[in-house]
Amino acid sequence: MEQVLTLVCKLQPTPEQVAQIEATLQAFAAACNYANEVVKSPTTSKTTIQNLVYQELRSQFGLSSNLAVRACARVGANRKTAKLKGKPVKAFQPTSADYDARIFAFREKDWTVSLTLMNGRHHIKMNVGQYQTGKLKGKKPTSAQLCKHRDGSYYIHIQVKDTPPEPIKSKRALGVDLGRTDIAVTSEGQKWSGKDITAVRNRYARTRASLQAKATKGTRSTRRRCRNILKRLSGRERRYQAHQNHVISKTIIQQARLCNAIVAIEDLTGIREQINQMPRSKTERRRSNSWAFYQLRQFLTYKGIGAGVEVIAINPRYTSQTCHKCLQIHPTRGESYRSGKSFKCGHCGWHGDADLNGAMMIKLLGSSVNRPEGNELFCSLRAVESPHHSCTQLGGG
Repeated sequence: MEQVLTLVCKLQPTPEQVAQIEATLQAFAAACNYANEVVKSPTTSKTTIQNLVYQELRSQFGLSSNLAVRACARVGANRKTAKLKGKPVKAFQPTSADYDARIFAFREKDWTVSLTLMNGRHHIKMNVGQYQTGKLKGKKPTSAQLCKHRDGSYYIHIQVKDTPPEPIKSKRALGVDLGRTDIAVTSEGQKWSGKDITAVRNRYARTRASLQAKATKGTRSTRRRCRNILKRLSGRERRYQAHQNHVISKTIIQQARLCNAIVAIEDLTGIREQINQMPRSKTERRRSNSWAFYQLRQFLTYKGIGAGVEVIAINPRYTSQTCHKCLQIHPTRGESYRSGKSFKCGHCGWHGDADLNGAMMIKLLGSSVNRPEGNELFCSLRAVESPHHSCTQLGGG
C-alpha cells in the first residue's frame, strides 16, 4: 500500500520565468476549455478525448505533447467528478497545470524544479521549509501541479509516494468526541476548547459583514478599498481552521501511537443537513456550519496511515445518551439529565463531563469493532429486574 502526500512548495521564478509560467497557465486553461467545448459532454475517457483534439491542442495553443495529454486528462477527470455531483463542468481558469515525469523533475542538489514551459525547459528555484525538506529528501517524485495562488505567488504541488508502516494491531481504542463547545475530547481526558476558536470566527464574521456593507455604498474609492480588504481577508479563516485541525489531529495520532491503540471517531456524515432542518437563529446556523469536521477526519485518516494508526468511524447513534459505566441508554430526560457540559446517569448514578462520557462510549464501541470473539458490550441484567428502568443492549454479550 502506498500513501501519496502533496507537498506545497513556493517557487522563486525570475521575471522572465514569470512570463513563461503565465503563458503556460493561460494556454493550458484555453486548451482545456477548447477540449471541453469540442468533445461531447458524455465522453469522460481521457484517451478518447486525446484522440479527438490532441493535434488541435498542439497546433492552436502551442502546448508540448505531454502538456496537451495532461490537458485531455484534466478535462476527463473534471467531467467524471461533475457527473458524480450531477453538475456541469465549469470553465477552466488559468490557475494550474498538471505535470508528469516527462515534463517535471525535482533536483535535490540545488533545490530546484525543472518544468517544461511554453518556450522550453526551465529550472526554477524553490523556497521550502523544514517539513518539505524532510519529506523531499532522497525522493524522486514523478508528478506535480504548477499553481498560481490567490496572492499572485507561484507554487509547485509535488506528489510524493511513501510506503507507510503496518497499522497497529490492538484491541485498545482511543475515543474522540467531536463538538462545537469543545472541538475534540479524547477518552484519555484531553480536550481542545472551542471558546477561543469561536471568538476568532465571530470576529471574522463581524469584519466581513462590516466590509460588505461598506462595499455596497459610499464613494467609489471607499468601495474599492473595502473590496481589496475583503480579498486580502479571503482564506484567512479557512487557513486558521486548517492549522487548528492539523494541530488537533497530530496530537491525537501521537497519543494513540503512545497508547498502542486505534482511533475511534464518530461518523458525522450528513450531520450538517440534519442540524440545518432544526429551527435556529442565523448566528447559530453560521457557527454550526463554519467548522470543518470533515477536514479534521481527513487529517486524522492520512496522519494515521503515515503513523501506522488505524482510524475507524463508528455510528454516533446514542453515544451521547448512553452511560459508559452501565451502558444504560437514556433517549429522553427524566432518569438522566444533560445540562450543558454535565451528564448524570439515572441508573448507576455516574455523573461527569458529557463530552468525556461520549468519548468513553466511542472508545468502547471502537475497541469492540474488530474483535474476532465478538462484541463485548452488554448491560447488566439487574436493570431488567427493576420496573422503573429499561435495558437496551448495544451489542451481543
